[in-house]
Amino acid sequence: MNAPTEQSVTVSRRSLLAGAAAALAGVVIAPGVRLVEVARAAPQPGAPVSSRVRWGLLIDVNLCSEGCNECVLACNRENGLDGGTRPTDSQWIRKVELKDLRSSRKLSAPVMCQHCAKPPCVDVCPTGASFKRADGIVLVDRHTCIGCRYCMMACPYKARSFVHETLTTQKPDVPRGKGCVESCTLCVHRIDRGEGTTACAQACPTKAILFGDLNDPNSEISRRIAEVRTTQLRADLGLNTGVRYAGL
Repeated sequence: MNAPTEQSVTVSRRSLLAGAAAALAGVVIAPGVRLVEVARAAPQPGAPVSSRVRWGLLIDVNLCSEGCNECVLACNRENGLDGGTRPTDSQWIRKVELKDLRSSRKLSAPVMCQHCAKPPCVDVCPTGASFKRADGIVLVDRHTCIGCRYCMMACPYKARSFVHETLTTQKPDVPRGKGCVESCTLCVHRIDRGEGTTACAQACPTKAILFGDLNDPNSEISRRIAEVRTTQLRADLGLNTGVRYAGL
């Protein structure tokens, strides 16, 4: 009998591995569901973002409690903000108290970066530091931000802050820097890890904030938007915001 050659051993190993992979892919973990199908459906952390997805928020002001700041506190904790109230302090979410003068009805609503499809902040940025990802999230690259603050002037929602002081306690997942502009990132670090919601939505005790994919008609946020009347802040500007409000 002839001894097996190195080439034949390599081919045999490949065949064995291919057969094992095929067998594993065919394993049924539930009626009609194969392991390979679950793997394809699961979020893939680190995968390139795609325009097939558009992340956004739905905020129901009917559920938002006056005086409640849990979303603000959660945002501060998640992103390493100190929660100061000075004009120079960074604040990525602020609570706005409203009153209808005709009916005296009081409303409370969180306001943050609205993640516009046509963001004015991106249009005016001279260095490209302000940019919009394919999945609709508007961000600032602190490495190319020169602190000119044109984006702050262009934002109709006053949603951006400027870092005036040196930062000593930063979160590893949320890089920040003195002399840079910053704003709500829709917890992009969470999204890129495959997590399913933002810190503000998770912390809201009344579930007034709902996070999800606006492009998926079967997502909870899209179904809810189809059921109730919603509006965009400054809809007259035609910016097609990623944050929608119900009850305004």
